[in-house]
Amino acid sequence: MPITPNSAAARDLKNLLHPVTNLALHKEKGPLIMERGKGIYVYDESGKEYIEALSGLWCVALGFSENELIEAAVEQMRKLPSYHGFSGRATPPMIDLAEKLIEFVPFDVSRAFFVNSGSEANDTQVKLMWQYFSAIGKPEKKKIISRERAYHGSTAVAASLTGLTPFQQDFHLPLDGFLHTDCPNYYRNAEPGESEEEYSTRLADSLSKMIEREGADTIAAFIAEPAMGAGGVLLPPATYFEKIQKILKDNDILFIADEVICGFARTGNMFGCETFGIEPDTVSVAKQLSSAYLPIAAVLLPEYMYDVLVEQSKKIGLFGHGMTYGGHPVPAAVALKTLEIYEKRDILGHVRKVSKRFGERITQLADHPLIGNTRSVGLLGGLEMMADKESRRPFDASHGVGARCIAACEDEGLVLRPLGDTLGLCPPLIITEEEIDELFDRLTRALDVTEAAVRKEDLRAA
Repeated sequence: MPITPNSAAARDLKNLLHPVTNLALHKEKGPLIMERGKGIYVYDESGKEYIEALSGLWCVALGFSENELIEAAVEQMRKLPSYHGFSGRATPPMIDLAEKLIEFVPFDVSRAFFVNSGSEANDTQVKLMWQYFSAIGKPEKKKIISRERAYHGSTAVAASLTGLTPFQQDFHLPLDGFLHTDCPNYYRNAEPGESEEEYSTRLADSLSKMIEREGADTIAAFIAEPAMGAGGVLLPPATYFEKIQKILKDNDILFIADEVICGFARTGNMFGCETFGIEPDTVSVAKQLSSAYLPIAAVLLPEYMYDVLVEQSKKIGLFGHGMTYGGHPVPAAVALKTLEIYEKRDILGHVRKVSKRFGERITQLADHPLIGNTRSVGLLGGLEMMADKESRRPFDASHGVGARCIAACEDEGLVLRPLGDTLGLCPPLIITEEEIDELFDRLTRALDVTEAAVRKEDLRAA
């Protein structure tokens, strides 16, 4: 559709720099502008309906029209529209949310530190690790181990944790001291005949060798998403985290759990760590904490670490870290109401009920000519497209098959996100079985259109 002068699309192209976007392609194509939402649906400026099958960015758990969250924000705006937590100040929503969140999580944590995004939470994690080990007399323990294809954010430190090239290339990242061990992608990287357990052993051995090579006394922490999101919706192979955690404990390396995507019922348990048997030392949460209605995130840490930070603040004069809007009363009030809704409506029970149908529909697509691998847990799934399913040969990246499929999805009224040639699925947690069927019916039609183009243009040619 032509972009007319002074239209919203024209003004977008004139004034905006879009995040995580192919800017050259965007300049040619223009934006898709959403105006309103209801339940699992969003509507563009022409009124066309779309199922938002990625919950915005893995986060709008309660859909796009939850009045209780809107009312919580309005009530707090009228009462106290802004305040901060610096110099020991606080607001009731900040205190209430910290208390509720610590009760909510099944981890041995006792303190919540509020920030505005998952990137800021993981940035904070690194600073906490550095100060903690310095304070206990081990200042050389500074390195952080992440994984290839991990996504932990896009600020300078968080992007150094991230293991995806576009977030680092020509940004002079990663910074020194950030290491990346193997990505646990069993489908793509396992050797012929290698079981999941054997593959996990091989990756654990690789991590052990990295630690030996770098020196355990120089490594502070290891960070991981329970299930990898932006890296391609990758689920850990059997025994992976069990073996990884043993190595970390043997080497006095702390485990940071990035629950930004997996947290709050997404994987069929309230937290991804429960699903995959992880016992973290510290935890990052964001996104579904407020159903993404307002920006808020948190770092959860244990009392022993807090005690060390208290002693360090005596030495320095203060705990020198914080953001103006960290713990802002309005997002805190919305997050508190979100947690209340999760409980009173038994959102976890609902996810467990409908995820069976979600998993069935994903698995059925394994027979589609485009799909080489399907994977899902709870209401999180991935469909990986392959040029040759038998040999697991991917499409040439220049063909942009993933982007073609996303365009076909939009034509069908479905919003997804291409992760290379993997389609990520992460619908709002309130989705019904009937809506799941409609989602996959639209997706199947889009896959059929994409497959027809692949055949017509002979895009499978090696």
